[in-house]
Amino acid sequence: MPPAPCSARAAAARLLDEVTGEGRLMSEALAKGTLDALPPADRARAQRLALAALRGLERADRLIARHTRKVPPLPVRNVLRLAVTELAQGGDAHGVVSEAVGTVAASARHKRLSGMVNAVLRKLAEEAPLVWDDLRVPRLPDWLRGPLVDAWGKGAVAAMERAHLAGAPLDLTVKDDADGWAARLGGEVLPTGSVRLREARQVTALPGYDAGAWWVQDAGAALAVRVLAPHPGEAVLDMCAAPGGKTLQLAAGGAAVTALDISERRMERVAENLARTGLNATCVVGDALAHEGQYDSVLLDAPCSATGTIRRHPDLPHARDGAGIGELIGVQEAMLDHALSLVKPGGRLVFCTCSLLPDEGECQVDAALARHTGLTVDRAALDLPGIEPGWITGEDGLRLRPDYWPERGGMDGFYIACLRRAP
Repeated sequence: MPPAPCSARAAAARLLDEVTGEGRLMSEALAKGTLDALPPADRARAQRLALAALRGLERADRLIARHTRKVPPLPVRNVLRLAVTELAQGGDAHGVVSEAVGTVAASARHKRLSGMVNAVLRKLAEEAPLVWDDLRVPRLPDWLRGPLVDAWGKGAVAAMERAHLAGAPLDLTVKDDADGWAARLGGEVLPTGSVRLREARQVTALPGYDAGAWWVQDAGAALAVRVLAPHPGEAVLDMCAAPGGKTLQLAAGGAAVTALDISERRMERVAENLARTGLNATCVVGDALAHEGQYDSVLLDAPCSATGTIRRHPDLPHARDGAGIGELIGVQEAMLDHALSLVKPGGRLVFCTCSLLPDEGECQVDAALARHTGLTVDRAALDLPGIEPGWITGEDGLRLRPDYWPERGGMDGFYIACLRRAP
């Protein structure tokens, strides 16, 4: 077990080691305590540094390769990646180089390479800021890029990769008065109703956080509840509820919400957010496939590859290799079938996934329509402010992609469809 990192930069290097060397998502690394020894400000900085390096990993590797005869060991390479990214983005050269050299020198296994790190970074301290933006936009790994090109074409995938490199702004769902909160927070109201803040902020320090006036939720994710359009008093099941953004939306709309998730720890977070926002829902910890009951409508945000969230989670393509997606598709099918059994006759089911892969979206709905008689897709549910005609698919679902709204900062990739049972 490596020693606990003693600085934000050293901690960021450890995060990169876990993502690129151990195949661990950053959320998993954080959950196991990788940054727990650091004060809050350093924890936040370590995450920012690691995320920036992951977004520009290909660019950093190209620059490092110009000045090394062979690929350094992964821990050393990750220190270099972080340093080059920080230098390219205007970091203080003396501090960046000095700490990178010190981090490698402190490693019993790799301290012999500290001189090489010093020499490489002193060259790149001048070069990186000049050439960084001229390097190719980092590409997705082949396991994901190939299927996406097959689905959407090379031009669309290149636009998605530009969106991934740019990262994601901060989107909020507000209880009411979106225009007022946008003005107060220095943001804008998006065509679909979310409030977007372009600059990174400390969320818990923003006006309205403690009062529960809003919660963080990507504009694409927020559309699922708007498509469901719950009526006040309607019995709604949020079938895979954590972390709870959709549960809060449903409750704010006046629905009688049952929030269900298999993770007790994640459901505690849902309960905390409900308490902060002063909203009510019945929280249930349990297996979605074993849940029983009858509801006016069900929202199923099914477990998926999460490939639509890469612009805010750039660790995903480096920690995963595509294995397990076939199993996830089977889970989605089983959950969709069970969810339909929980919907009253004439009721609605919104099925959604934060995936860019049609097998986890469009194909699932096509297959469900073939399996279930009397099941239809409610095209009228998509007649909402801000939804553009080109986002609507052949089976009357809603396909969202990170390259949409490029002038506004993009959105997460999502697939959403509203299914209706026969009366």
